[in-house]
Amino acid sequence: MQIGGLAAGHCLDLSGHRAPTVSTHAFCAVQRLRHLEYFHDHVRIEHSAFDGLPVLRDSALWPDPDRPGLGLEVRWSDLEQYRAYAQRP
Repeated sequence: MQIGGLAAGHCLDLSGHRAPTVSTHAFCAVQRLRHLEYFHDHVRIEHSAFDGLPVLRDSALWPDPDRPGLGLEVRWSDLEQYRAYAQRP
């Protein structure tokens, strides 16, 4: 958030890179966001692992403001096949 304020003070835009699902909420508060990376790989992997993802609408990601935190729910049963060791908590 501090970088967002600093960039706005210098009339600079920001770009979001990596993990759009966990960056969307923070970037909703940034005044000068130019774009947020959103690749097919992100969509495929995140949709196989989580419920409550931000919705892509009108070329923008929209988080659900009614869900707590990042709004994500891990789909443990779908991820079980990828477990390498130990039991999940």
